[in-house]
Amino acid sequence: MLKILTGFAACCRAFDLRVSTSEVLDAARHLELVDPLDPQEFKLAVRANFAKSRRDQSRFDYLFDLFFHGVRTDTDDSLAPEIGRITRALRQSKDLSDDPMEQALVDFLDNDPLAYIDQIHALHTMEERPQKIFKSNMGQLSSKLGVMLQINTVKSKIMALLDQGEHGEHGNAGAIREHFTERLDRAFALATEEPREHNDALKAKPQTAPGTNLLKDKPFSNLSPLEVAEMRALIERLVRKLKDQVSRRHAVKNRGVIDIKKTLRNSGKFQGVPLNIAFKNKPPRKSSIVALCDVSGSVWSGARFMLTLLYSLQECFARVKSFVFVADLVEVTELFQGLDINDAIEKALGDDTINRNAPTDYGSCFQQFKHDHMNDLNQKTTLIILGDGRSNYLNPQATILGEMRERCRRIIWLNPETVNTWTTGDSEISSYKTHCHEVRTCMNLNHLTEFIEELVL
Repeated sequence: MLKILTGFAACCRAFDLRVSTSEVLDAARHLELVDPLDPQEFKLAVRANFAKSRRDQSRFDYLFDLFFHGVRTDTDDSLAPEIGRITRALRQSKDLSDDPMEQALVDFLDNDPLAYIDQIHALHTMEERPQKIFKSNMGQLSSKLGVMLQINTVKSKIMALLDQGEHGEHGNAGAIREHFTERLDRAFALATEEPREHNDALKAKPQTAPGTNLLKDKPFSNLSPLEVAEMRALIERLVRKLKDQVSRRHAVKNRGVIDIKKTLRNSGKFQGVPLNIAFKNKPPRKSSIVALCDVSGSVWSGARFMLTLLYSLQECFARVKSFVFVADLVEVTELFQGLDINDAIEKALGDDTINRNAPTDYGSCFQQFKHDHMNDLNQKTTLIILGDGRSNYLNPQATILGEMRERCRRIIWLNPETVNTWTTGDSEISSYKTHCHEVRTCMNLNHLTEFIEELVL
């Protein structure tokens, strides 16, 4: 039992689920208190030690089903000697290459799936090399194609060994052939079906119904120059309103938890009667903001107004850092801090370093942020991403967004498109939302105002 448990722990670590040695030992001790032959009790005892959060639970459930049901096969005892001879013949074959993937495939056929699982996980999470001119996601696709070809090669070698008549002489050739075919089909499914985590903590904000104010309900992309000027006036009034609310919240006294120690000290002046009640008046904690804004096409209109609001309310946050991107990531924090908001927006829009004619590439943006700006994220940081998630069928690099989630307080994705378009065409929102804390529509001023009020207040 301990050998199976340590093997499963190794499988969890291969999929980036942190499992320590002490947790494996605790799980082994807990299994002594339950019936390990009961599948439900066994799973609950192990999950109590291996899964440390709701997010880890969904990953644990996937790995548990994969390890105990997806990649392991109960082999008939009568077939075990013949299956063992075929796998040994594969290992001793001169045609067997030194490729780790092919070696892992043979181990997988021999009921040792750890090496193959590790290789497949590395394949699903591989990063594409940065490409400046001709971009594609052929790196990952070609690697998957290579695995498929190796599976077919191994299958051909097994069938050749069975056709030679040296194995399966006792009428078991059909059963052995079926066994290896089933195993290779499972290996093929693991290589082609990329797992997606179930995000239980995702807060999907429903799209609000249009109100009575036509300008506030009008999509940012449809605003005329005159309406943009009117929108700026509305945003200025909104900023003043929010600043007043925040200042009143800081100024209000006697709000909060009673400070027992200070109240008792004050009561000594009045013979123990607590006439002056003291409160723990701690100011609200200010979070830092990191904003990634897609500035391609119609998305830029929404990014412009969001950046205007964020920088107009800078005193409400501990820190605001902003990045804009189309294909390459460009930081514009100093630009907004040194110039007037409107001048900074126009300068950022005309910046030569931003190639707005390039195809949008979210994967390249996340990869560049990981390599250059990952230290900007901490447990007090709220990461805001404004974009439609359309990456022109390039590698979305969603696993990098998962790494960003592990480092920050929360990730909020604002999409300027309606919900019914999130799964159409080249949209990768379905891949990204598994790593976000909140995904919401933000296509007009009402949506943006509602979001900013929740963020500030």
